[in-house]
Amino acid sequence: MIYKEYGKTGLKVSAVGFGGMQFDTEKDPQVNAQLLQYAWDRGINFFDTAPKYCKDQSEEIFGLAMQQMKSVRDKFYVCSKSMPTEQDTADKARQAVEKSLQRLHLDKLDFFYIWCIRKMQHYELAMAPGGQYQGLLMCKEQGLIDHIVLSTHLQGNAIEQILREQKVEGILAGINILNFPYRWQGVKTAYEMGYGVVAMNPLAGGLIPKNESELTFLAQKGESPTDAALRFCISCPQIAVTLNGFTTEQHIDQACAVADKCKPFRQTDIDRISNNLSHQMNEICTGCGYCLKDCPQNIPIAAYMQFYNDILLFGKSDEQMINAIDRHHNWGILVERPAEAADCTQCGNCQEACTQHLNIIDRLKEIAAWEKVAQENKNQKK
Repeated sequence: MIYKEYGKTGLKVSAVGFGGMQFDTEKDPQVNAQLLQYAWDRGINFFDTAPKYCKDQSEEIFGLAMQQMKSVRDKFYVCSKSMPTEQDTADKARQAVEKSLQRLHLDKLDFFYIWCIRKMQHYELAMAPGGQYQGLLMCKEQGLIDHIVLSTHLQGNAIEQILREQKVEGILAGINILNFPYRWQGVKTAYEMGYGVVAMNPLAGGLIPKNESELTFLAQKGESPTDAALRFCISCPQIAVTLNGFTTEQHIDQACAVADKCKPFRQTDIDRISNNLSHQMNEICTGCGYCLKDCPQNIPIAAYMQFYNDILLFGKSDEQMINAIDRHHNWGILVERPAEAADCTQCGNCQEACTQHLNIIDRLKEIAAWEKVAQENKNQKK
């Protein structure tokens, strides 16, 4: 395992981090908890979770593992999070920290994130007098957390503006081999200013493993696109930790194997990949699911956006998308959809929640048009 400095904290963190967002919730919680022990045995010392992950089970699963790992508690680091939009007062922020500690069976958290900053207003809300940041400072003074950090989906110039205020010690940002041309300024700025940088979504929300045959240009000879994507972030000197959402021991083994034999990308590799990337790569939906929470029509927006990725990734035509939609309705990601794209009322809640700032409403309009034509074609064949 590679270990790196986390900013100016003096902490040595594993280049591979355990992201607690992908547990198989059909399994017994104790079975999932054993994955953390397995990761620790493989050299991973950075464990990241949050309320609401995995149907709100992730912190509880972590708590089971923490009880089993308490003899080595001083040798690993645990992170959790809360949103300023939900914890908008100092008291609420403190209560969120205390609740996480209780569920995790810990006396303190090594890192605590001001979570899901999608626009500057969210950051300003966190920093308002009597707000979340003040509550986190109180928790830090009381020894409940060691380091206040920030999870953000902002672009590079906005990240730089936040970091210049020197209120936090590190950032968690979505960065991967597909979107790096559009996200790199924030990562570079943070590193140069001495902040710790943690990468989330290194596999673009599972997009890379699911489309390896179309993404072979990412990899070198003898390497899979998934391995290449992991290596890209793990080997990057500007990134301290690459978070992976682990579901199985095999996932842990794969990431650790990449770290164990990690070779940095050469500039020629970067240039080759950049030349193959579409200018629309920053428009790809990563499937985070935040758009689903407040849809009044219960439209499976994330599934529709994953379907829409085919246009951005592979340049599919309208005709190809029309032909593909029926398969997805019957066999793919849209089988159990509770509502159709055409049911969108354009309320804007999904776009407000979207961490990628995607124009979801217009995309749903396009998809609704494809669905309409596909249904008409189907009726004509009857």
